[in-house]
Amino acid sequence: MSFVSELNALPLQDLLRHSLEADQAAVLSVLSKRQVPLHDFATLISPAAAGFLEPMSQKARALTQQRFGKVIRLFAPLYVSNECINNCKYCGFSRDNPILRVTLSMDEVRQEAIALRSEGFRNILIVAGEHPRFVSNHYLADCIRTVRSEVPGVSLEVGPMEKEDYVPLVDAGADGLVVYQETYDRQVYEAMHTAGPKKNFDWRLETPERAYAAGFRRLGIAALYGLADWRAEALCVAAHASYLLRHCWKAQVTLSLPRLRPCAGEFQPLTHVSDRDLTQLVCAFRLMFPDAGIVLSTRETPRLRDGLMPLGITLMSAGSHTEPGGYTGAGRQNIHRTVQGRQVALEPDSPEWQAGSQSTSATVQFQISDGRSAGEIASRIRQQGYDPVWKDWDTALTS
Repeated sequence: MSFVSELNALPLQDLLRHSLEADQAAVLSVLSKRQVPLHDFATLISPAAAGFLEPMSQKARALTQQRFGKVIRLFAPLYVSNECINNCKYCGFSRDNPILRVTLSMDEVRQEAIALRSEGFRNILIVAGEHPRFVSNHYLADCIRTVRSEVPGVSLEVGPMEKEDYVPLVDAGADGLVVYQETYDRQVYEAMHTAGPKKNFDWRLETPERAYAAGFRRLGIAALYGLADWRAEALCVAAHASYLLRHCWKAQVTLSLPRLRPCAGEFQPLTHVSDRDLTQLVCAFRLMFPDAGIVLSTRETPRLRDGLMPLGITLMSAGSHTEPGGYTGAGRQNIHRTVQGRQVALEPDSPEWQAGSQSTSATVQFQISDGRSAGEIASRIRQQGYDPVWKDWDTALTS
């Protein structure tokens, strides 16, 4: 049995009805409990619970400090390619978007990794679009080894693979895999993914299980909030995380809460998730999963990230760029445009080239909201009485 079967059997409509009908007494009852099953999680994300954010925040803060201490682990995404064969309406890298693309060479990957190391990072998330011509299994293994020569912690956010294809990536030194289901609503998923292997909902949903079988020790999941009803998405994420904690118990499970951001293609969110909704979600996830990592990216504003930090966040990205070569300008001389998946070289007099420099930047996956440097974010973490942690693991501990 996989999570696909469990999701199909999930009484989602009953849980949503319970969430919408929950009253203040139900919320207070859940807040008094030590354990929060899925039914009670539905209460914590209810409209009624929105009036109890302060006690929820206090309990979430206390649980987080009890389990993790007053530390925030920092990481940075390193985009190595924005080539992609999938058409995803909400993504800047979508195949049919006529954007500027590039795939970094190993020397360029090393250049980016060295720049991140100089900023203090010891945990790097390698990110790439899904394109077998440019982003092969061999290419990713080379990227991992290159980055691992500079920093000890490497995770991946790439297209789903078979277990057998993941094994060489684990052997190369990757210890974590992040895969957003994007949306757990099958109808919305089908409408959003119009071409490419990403159209296969079940294949993507089973990715964390294949990754665990291949040896990854960190599994990151999420919905992309803004595509479907946020309460329904959160219930599915909670059910998914609960399944992984039962069946992939040797791995650490992390939960992200990404909201849609502006990107190429000008896609507009289909649903709204307010800052208050996001705060309620962070608290509810912490109360249900006291030991899970909760990730907050630079998609969110500095003010909101600073405010959410004490409520359950354990991992934060910092100083992020969402385009290949974003930290050093690496790869700029090899940039090309794609038009409906076909590569078009930029002419020497193309307006995209910066005047006199013969260099330009690849297109970002999405616009970030927190543009502070890694040092500025680390300083802010200290100001709030927490410690920024650049490295919390080394393979020598288990070798």
